Amino acid sequence: MGVPEKLAARMSMAEQHEYLRARFSRRTMIRGGAVTLGAVAGGAFVPGATAQAAVPTQSTAPAVESVDGALVAPFGRHLAFGNDPRTEITVSWQVPVAVKNPFIRIGAHPWDLSRKISAEVRTLHTPAGVGASGNHTQYYLHAKLTHLRPGRTYYYGVGHEGFDPAERHLLGTLGTFTTAPAHKEPFTFTAFGDQGVSYHGLANDSLILGQDPVFHLHAGDIAYADPSGAGKTADTGFDSRVWDQFLAQTESVAKSVPWMVSYGNHDMEAWYSPNGYGGEEARFTLPDNGPDKKNLPGVYSFVYGNTAIISLDPNDVSFEIPANLGISGGTQTTWFEAQLKKYRASKDVDFIIVFFHHCAYCTSTAHASEGGVRQEWVPLFEKYTVDLVINGHNHQYERTDVIKGDKVAKKLPIGETAYPETEGVVYVTAGAAGRSLYAFTAPDSYEGHLNEVDSVASFINTKDGKVNETVAWSRVRYLNYSFLRVDVEPASSGHYAKLKVSGIAETGDRIDHFTVARRAK
Repeated sequence: MGVPEKLAARMSMAEQHEYLRARFSRRTMIRGGAVTLGAVAGGAFVPGATAQAAVPTQSTAPAVESVDGALVAPFGRHLAFGNDPRTEITVSWQVPVAVKNPFIRIGAHPWDLSRKISAEVRTLHTPAGVGASGNHTQYYLHAKLTHLRPGRTYYYGVGHEGFDPAERHLLGTLGTFTTAPAHKEPFTFTAFGDQGVSYHGLANDSLILGQDPVFHLHAGDIAYADPSGAGKTADTGFDSRVWDQFLAQTESVAKSVPWMVSYGNHDMEAWYSPNGYGGEEARFTLPDNGPDKKNLPGVYSFVYGNTAIISLDPNDVSFEIPANLGISGGTQTTWFEAQLKKYRASKDVDFIIVFFHHCAYCTSTAHASEGGVRQEWVPLFEKYTVDLVINGHNHQYERTDVIKGDKVAKKLPIGETAYPETEGVVYVTAGAAGRSLYAFTAPDSYEGHLNEVDSVASFINTKDGKVNETVAWSRVRYLNYSFLRVDVEPASSGHYAKLKVSGIAETGDRIDHFTVARRAK
């Protein structure tokens, strides 16, 4: 049912999508040919606030009769901040079949959930014959809550007609979330990329929950429903049902910790939309302050305390995997620089952290470094003295020295401190969240197991293909499952604010730690 492979190789993802739209008549689509995304108007608010609802669109998914709601339990709850983490949270979840009148209840106490707010439904249909998928319809629900109070913990329950979380026997299904504080204070967040569904993914989730983070960054390649990662409609291994497993796996953390995602190459599911992100738009509600919501829904920013977080989409600049190369027409980079300029000028922001999928600097034998990122964004990282760059894509842990101008500006041994204002940028690849591991050409070197070398053989993906390079900036290498923990410490005027960054193995052992310090404004 996909675009023929030889033809697809010469087409962008948008061109493939249009080819399929032209190939199937409307009648064929209704009977199960093309994949479609539909939305039912809804929205969510707290009393006295505004409601934000989706614009209704017609869904061509097969009609499904709803069942007795008492027999259906929600699953896969996950949270995301809105544009302002102090006052906005979106609660998202899934149901296995169509239900009537879905809603969320919210309150300051588990026994006070009298506020009942309608939810938005996004229906995603995948017909049999698309990759390895069976004939499958997924129902994703979203409730965007606004005008919340900063630094407040709320209790919530999600339900529908026949399943009311406020009933006594269902109180065990309640979740909580906490909004960002109104003022600067210490906090912890975690990050990784490339998780998928596995024992190791589940184990990392368990360890992350134990860190008590206020949010989590997922640097792309989220569920791996499309195992090929090329962004082609001909990807035979694609299976939309993997998302059901992933969201169920992640719920233990994401139901209480905002799960802020960035999109990688395996998240370009070409069947659903010209940009490949139609499926992700059904499953996630992210901040909508990016440059191009139509083409780049995973590009956004938010501020938590004294730290600005920026999510980018490197599929737009990737020479290695060009399915979406150039999709923004340069608007993403223009927007990114404007964000950097704004945050660096803000008296309330000390740190700027950027996360995205493809690596600017990595020595993995699989993907190594992405030349498009180095060309487009590394000069901006250095111009605006970005404090930390977090990537995935390569399934291992690697941390650089301080880099400026593609060279080591300062060696950064484990336990030492970097000063980005005067020295350069530190890059961390944290792509060992659960998928099968890659390899290094150099030996592992990490806390308690140092094996340092002067240079490492690697390569960079350029517009002309792979180019070999020998680098001196690979400081820490760990080839096993792991994630990143960052402790943020504000400072009073005249003193240094600090990011204390740690690499944590699946065993719970620390494999790396360093500090990024910046004089407070």
